[in-house]
Amino acid sequence: MQIFSGIAEVPSGWRRSAVSIGKFDGVHAGHRALIDAMLKRADADALASVAVTFDRNPLEYLAPEKCPKSLVSTRQKLDLLAETGVDATVVLAFDETLANQPPEDFVRLILVDALHAAHVLIGRDFRFGAKGAGDAELLRALGAELDFTVEVIDDVHPDGDRRISSTWIRELLADGDVAGAGRLLGHIPTVRGEVVHGAKRGRELGFPTANLTPDSEGLVPADGVYAGWLVDEDGVRYPAAISVGNNPTFEGVPQKQVEAYVIDEELDLYGHEVQVEFAERIRGMVAFTGIEPLIRQMADDVVQAKALLA
Repeated sequence: MQIFSGIAEVPSGWRRSAVSIGKFDGVHAGHRALIDAMLKRADADALASVAVTFDRNPLEYLAPEKCPKSLVSTRQKLDLLAETGVDATVVLAFDETLANQPPEDFVRLILVDALHAAHVLIGRDFRFGAKGAGDAELLRALGAELDFTVEVIDDVHPDGDRRISSTWIRELLADGDVAGAGRLLGHIPTVRGEVVHGAKRGRELGFPTANLTPDSEGLVPADGVYAGWLVDEDGVRYPAAISVGNNPTFEGVPQKQVEAYVIDEELDLYGHEVQVEFAERIRGMVAFTGIEPLIRQMADDVVQAKALLA
């Protein structure tokens, strides 16, 4: 997949395209339905397939006090988009210029002049241009004038009622329901970060952990213990028991610390950039009355993690 940081990087001779547009936070199953429809259009008409997205949630610029935490970083989003098979992704900087751009200019400069759009596919809630003035009706009118078609893709309703959304997925992660979040995402919830030195309490207890830096990428689920995997920077995937939280048995542990105990392996991961994947929640975070009960519980957590991951 080619990545263009803004339309200035799109080659002047770029061929006609099928284009999908969205924030694509999490690249969840609803987004994938939109992208799949775009890919089918591109394949049927021998077009390039292009996803257009933003370098941040527009609310981060427009109303930061209302902006939710992103499910994934821009880098994670690009990796997930690459997995869909799109030919290219254009990442637009959501800044003052884009925020104030009239919807007609958005269409002419980005979709027509840069990407030579033949088909544009959007979700039902898509808005574009200054103050969200552009909608599907305006896009269709501009398409009739500028020689592209517009298709609105229905929302995905896995249970027949609520549509898949990044908001719903954030709610599930806040409840620790990583399995439910994974079903809506269409992929396993993941955080990415560098392994750093911790207090080494896990090693002293017989369960050495890889501690991720606090500024890891990706939305961290609720405090608790999880079964999942640690993926090293070389791509090797190891089963793991994962702890999230401030470890209430000990004082002075940073909030929302992610620690992964790699099962049945002794690895030196310090300085490595790893991914931690959350498959199932085992339990919530609790304070223990002493070291021995904690060790017994940790041993049981590992047994449960192995069984869940088997």
